[in-house]
Amino acid sequence: MPFEKVQPEKLSQSVVRQIEQLILRGILRPGERLPSERELSERLGVSRPSLREALAELQDGGLLASRAGAGVFVADVLGSAFSDALVRLFSTHDEAVFDYIAFRRDMEGLAAERAATYGSDTDLKVIATIFAKMEAAHKKRNPTEEARLDAVFHLSIIDASHNVIMLHMMRSMFELLREGVFYNRQIMFKQRTTRDMLLDQHRAMNTALQARDPVASRAAVEAHLNFVEIALSYQKKADRHEAIARKKFDHESSR
Repeated sequence: MPFEKVQPEKLSQSVVRQIEQLILRGILRPGERLPSERELSERLGVSRPSLREALAELQDGGLLASRAGAGVFVADVLGSAFSDALVRLFSTHDEAVFDYIAFRRDMEGLAAERAATYGSDTDLKVIATIFAKMEAAHKKRNPTEEARLDAVFHLSIIDASHNVIMLHMMRSMFELLREGVFYNRQIMFKQRTTRDMLLDQHRAMNTALQARDPVASRAAVEAHLNFVEIALSYQKKADRHEAIARKKFDHESSR
C-alpha cells in the first residue's frame, strides 16, 4: 500500500512555510526588514534556535538576506523580468512604450475583472483607501506623490485579483515603470486638465470595483490605458516638434 508514516513537522519548517507564503502572496515585499529575532520569535511562538534554523534555510534558498548590523531582509526576489541589455533597448525605442501599455491593458483588464469577482471585502477597502489618498494628493498638486499613488492603486487591483504569478510579474514590470524605463509618469500630471481626467478615470475604476462589476471594472481600466496611450503619443509628437523648433531657432540666431 502506498502509505508512509506521518512525521511530525519541525517548528522551523512551519516558520519557513509561513514566511514563504507571506513572500509568495506579496505581503512581505523585496527590501522589507523582518522584525528583530526576539520580536519575531514571540510573534511566531517558537524558540530562537528554531527561528534561526528557519531563517538560515530561507537565506540559503535566496528568499532572505542578512545585512551586518542591519538585520534580515526579504531578498530582491522580483529582480527584473528582462536583461539589462533589453531594458536599455526598451528605453531607446518608442514602440516598446506602446507595447508596454498594450500589455498592461490586457493584464490589468483581466486583473480588474478578477478583483471584482474574487477580491475580498478587505481587498476592496484597500483599493478605496488608496483612491482616497489619490484625491487628497490631487488637491496638493504634487506630481511625484500622485505618480507614486497611481502605481500603488494599480498594484492594489492586481493584489486583489489573487493570482500570485500575475502579482509578481506585474510588480517587476512596475519597477521598470517607476525607474522611468518606459515613460515618466510625472509627465502625465503636468496639465491640470490631464490630472483631472486621470483622477476621474481612477474614480471610475474604484466605483466599478466597489460595485463588484467585472465588466465595468475591466472597461474602466482599458479606457484609462487607452487615454494614457493617446496622451503619451501626443507628448512624444510635441517633444519632436519642439526639438525641430529649437534647431530652427539656433540656426536663425547664429546667422
